[in-house]
Amino acid sequence: MLFGETLLDLLEEEGYEVTHAPNGQSALESAYEEKFDLYLFDINVPLIDGITLLTELRNASDKTPTIFLTSHKDREKLKEAFSSGADDYLKKPFDNDELLLRIEALLRRTTKELPECVGVLCHDKKLKKFFYDETPLELSKKEYKLLTILLINANQPLSKESIFDELWSHSESHSDGALRVYINRLKQMLPSMKIENIRGVGYKLVC
Repeated sequence: MLFGETLLDLLEEEGYEVTHAPNGQSALESAYEEKFDLYLFDINVPLIDGITLLTELRNASDKTPTIFLTSHKDREKLKEAFSSGADDYLKKPFDNDELLLRIEALLRRTTKELPECVGVLCHDKKLKKFFYDETPLELSKKEYKLLTILLINANQPLSKESIFDELWSHSESHSDGALRVYINRLKQMLPSMKIENIRGVGYKLVC
C-alpha cells in the first residue's frame, strides 16, 4: 500500500476527517478551496514540492499548522522546511503513535478547547456533532464551524472579518448577507441561546 493511503487509513481510524492529495498542485488547490485544521506534507512530491507548497501558502497568509513527514535527514533540508513555515518535522520511518501524539499536541497549541456543554447545547468530540437539549443538530459544514467558533469565544465579540477567514477559503466569495443567513439559522435552532449582533463589529454568543 502506498504511504499516503496507509496514512489516510491510520488517521481515519482515529476519527480524523482527512483529504488526501496525490501531488503538490492538488494539495494547493484543496487548501484554497477548503479550511483545514492541520497539514501533513511530504517534501518529495510531484508537481510542487512540499517546501515550495508551504511557502506559497504562508505567502497567502495561510497559518494552518503544518508537520512535514519526509525521508530527508540532512540539516539544510530541515532548516529549509522550518524556514518555509513548518511547525514540526518527522523523519520516515516513524512510529504511528508518535505521529498521533505530535498531531494532538500541535492541535492543542493552535486551537482553543471547545467546551463539552454550554447549557443545553453539547458537543460530541468523537462524532463531531452538536446536540441541543439532547436532539442532534443537522448543520452544514459552515454552520458547524460558525457554531464552533462562537462557542469557543463565548461572551467575546467576534469580528465579521475573523469569521469570514474561518468560514470561507481564499477562492470563495463571502458577504455580510451570507453570514447573516448562517447566524439566523443558528438562532432558529438554538431558541434559548442569544447571538448578539454587535453593530460595526460582528457577533457574540451570550452564555
